[in-house]
Amino acid sequence: MTTEKEREIIQKQFQERMDEDELMNCMRCGFCLPTCPTYIESGFQESHSPRGRIALMKAVVDRLIEPDEDVERSLNMCLGCRACEPVCPSGVRYGHLLEEARDIIQQHKKHSFLVRVVRKLVFHELFPYPERMRMAMGLIGFYQRSGLQSFARKTGLLNILPSSLRQMEKVLPNVPPLKEMKERPHHLAPEGPVKRRVAFFTGCLMDTMFMATNDATMRLLQLAGCEVIIPPAQTCCGALHGHGGEKQKAKELAKRNIEAFERLEVDDIVTNAGGCGAFLMEYDHLLKDEAEWSERAKAFVAKIKDISEVLVELDFQQKRLKAPPQIVTYQDSCHLRNVMKTSAAPRKLLRAIEGVEFREMKDADRCCGSAGIYNIVEPEMSMQILDYKMEMAKQTKAATIVTANPGCLLQVKLGIERAGLADRVRAVHLVDFLLEAAKGIQASEQEEHIRKTS
Repeated sequence: MTTEKEREIIQKQFQERMDEDELMNCMRCGFCLPTCPTYIESGFQESHSPRGRIALMKAVVDRLIEPDEDVERSLNMCLGCRACEPVCPSGVRYGHLLEEARDIIQQHKKHSFLVRVVRKLVFHELFPYPERMRMAMGLIGFYQRSGLQSFARKTGLLNILPSSLRQMEKVLPNVPPLKEMKERPHHLAPEGPVKRRVAFFTGCLMDTMFMATNDATMRLLQLAGCEVIIPPAQTCCGALHGHGGEKQKAKELAKRNIEAFERLEVDDIVTNAGGCGAFLMEYDHLLKDEAEWSERAKAFVAKIKDISEVLVELDFQQKRLKAPPQIVTYQDSCHLRNVMKTSAAPRKLLRAIEGVEFREMKDADRCCGSAGIYNIVEPEMSMQILDYKMEMAKQTKAATIVTANPGCLLQVKLGIERAGLADRVRAVHLVDFLLEAAKGIQASEQEEHIRKTS
């Protein structure tokens, strides 16, 4: 609970830092309302809509209301999916307003001792340091392989955790050994002639917990004719910091990444996680007020592309791709679609796979409820949103649900468990599925060769 003094400081910061022109851009037309999952799932509460949240921010700036717990609650309930932005006729950059407001509140309120410790540990001592991330993920891998996981599940030891964390534990991927996480490539040659020279943004969780997906990404780039550079000095993109009220730390990480990539003579900087890619694409906004970094950030942003866009540009969909006969649907990553403007490329690639019957899911562009750590800090609303998503997925009768972001992937896996579909439905990252299809045609060719020569 904020004190009167804290509320006064926060209110002053709102007046000094919030972009009033952007706040005034909102015409209150309501076009955003049907796109907002929290507005719908809250029973159409105005305070849980983009329009309502902007009105609250403006009221704080105008000193009509205080930045109290109700205002903070409304902002925290937002997924930050930014589905409101593409439909806004005024082009309001709602995501920028949300991040600024959250940063003001988080930096000027007094947290409990436990919250301060957790925030410092996660935002300042863990994610910015790749080696520490590898160590932390290595402990999870040890837990999975040593028998501790089996013991904890059988004995009910996990019951001490909140239900949201118990559910998440069930769907975590198998983390590779620490040694493998440390032995990462820095340069990969293409298969055949060089069509493009690219740099790969590996991310933090993606290059540890989801290392197999990063490996699949690099392999696809090679198959598509890319020379791949993986700069070792890169670090966390800063998305969790930017969305969670740690804007200054997000800026520090952005500068480290710009420095790691800017001297590379590459055509594109490739990402495979919608959340990371979207935040990287907004480094120019993040650093717009810093003269030394503004132009450097713009040059960096100009090269950011999702793996699906790169593959389509290189006609990867024209290659022979094959999968066992199955119905496939696609769940959009919110930030990939709403910020990076990538939605057609993944679908084009999936439709090109022999054996795949692609069926569009109703509201595929609606958030799945993952939203970074939202499913942990707001589990009730997250599960409401997820349950709706799974109903839409079931209507497609898909055996495979494909997505393009690690948080979405875990959330959909959790939804499959909750819906009792684990025996007949799987969730998979787009690049993992594409590599399976590339290997599938190779396997078919090998089988055909053996049949002809036997």
